[in-house]
Amino acid sequence: MTLRHPVRTALGFASAVVMAGGVAVLGPAAPASALAGEAQISPIESNLGAKSWASVRASSGATTAALAIDQNDQTAWIAEGTSPGQWLTLDLGGAYDNVRKVRVLFPDPGAVYQYVVEASAKGDTWTVIADHSANQQPARGSVDLFTQPGTRYVRVTVTGASPGATVGISELGVYNYLRDDLVLGSDASWVDNDVAEGRNYWVNPRSEDRGAGPHLLDVLKDRGFEYTRLRVFNEPRNEGTGAVQAIPYQGPDRSREVAKWIKAERNMGLGIDFHYADSWADPVKQPKPRAWAELEFDDLTQAVYDYTYDYIKQLIAQGTTPDKVAIGNEILNGFMYGSENAHIGATNPAYFRNQADVYQSKPGGGLLWNYWRSEDPAEQRLYDEAWDRFTTLSAAGIRAVRDVSTAHGKDIDVETHIIIDNGQLDKTLEFWKQYLTRVKAKGANPDVLAHSYYPQYHGSPDHYEYNVNAVAAANPGYKIDVAETSYPASGGDGAPMPNSPFPRTVQGQADALQRVFQIANDIPNNQGLGVLAWEPARWQSLFTAVPGMTRTWEPNASIDVFSKSHATHVVEDTRYSAVLVGGDVVLPGSVQVLTMADGSTAPTPVTWESVPDGATDEAGRLTVRGSTSFGAVTAVVDVIEAYAGLDCDRVVNGRHAGPLTVTEGVTCLDGATVSGPVSVSAGASLQIRNTTISGPVRAVGAQTVVVCDSRITGPVSLSGGSSVTLGNPVLGCGRNTITGPVTVTGTVGWNVIAGNAITGPLACTDNAPAPVNNGFGNTAAGPKSGQCRSL
Repeated sequence: MTLRHPVRTALGFASAVVMAGGVAVLGPAAPASALAGEAQISPIESNLGAKSWASVRASSGATTAALAIDQNDQTAWIAEGTSPGQWLTLDLGGAYDNVRKVRVLFPDPGAVYQYVVEASAKGDTWTVIADHSANQQPARGSVDLFTQPGTRYVRVTVTGASPGATVGISELGVYNYLRDDLVLGSDASWVDNDVAEGRNYWVNPRSEDRGAGPHLLDVLKDRGFEYTRLRVFNEPRNEGTGAVQAIPYQGPDRSREVAKWIKAERNMGLGIDFHYADSWADPVKQPKPRAWAELEFDDLTQAVYDYTYDYIKQLIAQGTTPDKVAIGNEILNGFMYGSENAHIGATNPAYFRNQADVYQSKPGGGLLWNYWRSEDPAEQRLYDEAWDRFTTLSAAGIRAVRDVSTAHGKDIDVETHIIIDNGQLDKTLEFWKQYLTRVKAKGANPDVLAHSYYPQYHGSPDHYEYNVNAVAAANPGYKIDVAETSYPASGGDGAPMPNSPFPRTVQGQADALQRVFQIANDIPNNQGLGVLAWEPARWQSLFTAVPGMTRTWEPNASIDVFSKSHATHVVEDTRYSAVLVGGDVVLPGSVQVLTMADGSTAPTPVTWESVPDGATDEAGRLTVRGSTSFGAVTAVVDVIEAYAGLDCDRVVNGRHAGPLTVTEGVTCLDGATVSGPVSVSAGASLQIRNTTISGPVRAVGAQTVVVCDSRITGPVSLSGGSSVTLGNPVLGCGRNTITGPVTVTGTVGWNVIAGNAITGPLACTDNAPAPVNNGFGNTAAGPKSGQCRSL
């Protein structure tokens, strides 16, 4: 692997060269002002249904269930049959505390879908989060807002659908938002150098009111950083010569002083990153401290314990108890290399190589990955022995933190920090399996499994997300941290970094960092602990030097991702409806908005753009933009030629004398004249339009009966069916004139009786749900009784 952090060697401990840099979801996405460059920053929103670890199951149609989360609304889960109660359940792969929105899209925009949306933590008990079971308007879906901490499962149950509707779901999305307890901060250890060198950082250096500054930590805190990690070198040395540095930047004494700046003076979270080295430690550089280099292994182990215990004790004593302590830095290949290097072949740092008689004289904690999976017993023994030494040293550090915490009544998390090599997930999983098994056997256990992320070394954001979630799934008892990340705002003529989709611009820097925040936040079961930007003022900097102002820097606009990535409100951002060709578009006057602080919802007014003239002259999809005080909204209007209807297996028109019996399939009477009784057998369907019938109409156990714009002389008796429509002007099913009594009993699904003129009584009993008239009352010469009393 190539050198992980070339800047760490290039800048060393001397004066650093500044590396200059410079989908609206919720709320107004205002560009940052008075900062370097421009960046549109909106709160983070993630569709968990699109994640690789999400899955679905359904009441029927299992072979198509996955199409409901394939991010293609032209495909759909299709249920087997149209009976009420068909359901689809989305498993988010773990519980989430900050999901706030669900989007349901159906396959047929010209149909009415009645449904209930529920949430559950374990899939055994369910809470209704949206009830659309009384819906009577055609639309392809809805957006609903809810608050239900611990949600893992979301279920949509179709309780009814208008006749001819395709029962299924095109897309089901559940949206996650950044948790308040996700820790956003940085490793800003170079603030030690900054203060010594007189560097000035201001939020608005050109303004009369310059804002927070000139201390870097003041600017970071002002812009939303809540945590700072400090690296600690045992005895800072030059990487080339091994000579002790004249100014021991990031040494134990100076880091204790910086800890006061962070914890005592600014009340920020504090992390300590023990490198257990005198210079940079990373995957290809893990030298022992010079003072420990020639110790026997048992003495080296004791030195790790004593040093760790003593240093944390000193921090506690000065009132700067760290919140978290990392035992080593990026230790995928082990740490504190010694004589085992003969089997590794590492060459960095230079003094480790040039003074091999000192640094490689005694065993250390280097891992022998070159012997992993070896079938040679001798090599496998060496592999195991290296693991044993490494975890013995690591366990000593962990125990020291636990012991000093207990002794002083403090609660300090312990972190183990590695990288996930691009393309080597199996190596990472092997590391955690070996490491956790062995340190636990030695009486130690970390709280946090941490990983660095730089796209040029660790793959695309999607690749990293897959890998880090694989680690989380394999180790459910631990928090997961992104201990280091960064992205440049300049360079390469703006071209993206290798493996990244984001340009090297201020906007690209903002988007890249937000993507990492999102990755950590979306780990199931809220395992994601936080994200730290590595050296935000020095490496792939979030700051730009101010021209004409000596040793002065201002933040890039991208820095506001730390303060603007949390949503304060979530908007019902889409309204769906359908209209016939040539019809009028009716837009809602308000949509719902959810306040994150308390989970309450309330309507908020919408101002819509004008609907263009002739917008509904042809079938298609019309999009109308709107705005609210909390962000943008969209009306999606499907312009259709006809509402959903039954597909006819047999069509009867013209004159028909004598009885007409429907025993199977779908029979449609269209413009017919029937003299004689009409009957429908169980499981069959009948659709009547523009038809005159002289004789009774009777259906027992029918699948669907639809009667529109027709005249019937004789009693109408419909019982035990799944779907009844006797007029429904909302869907273009016009008024019927019925001479005789009408009785509807035992219907178990869709049931609309609307706008009819009945000469005789209207009686309805035992229907579930009860029939509705959708605002179009029925007139009856006889009494209305039972469930039809108010129709």
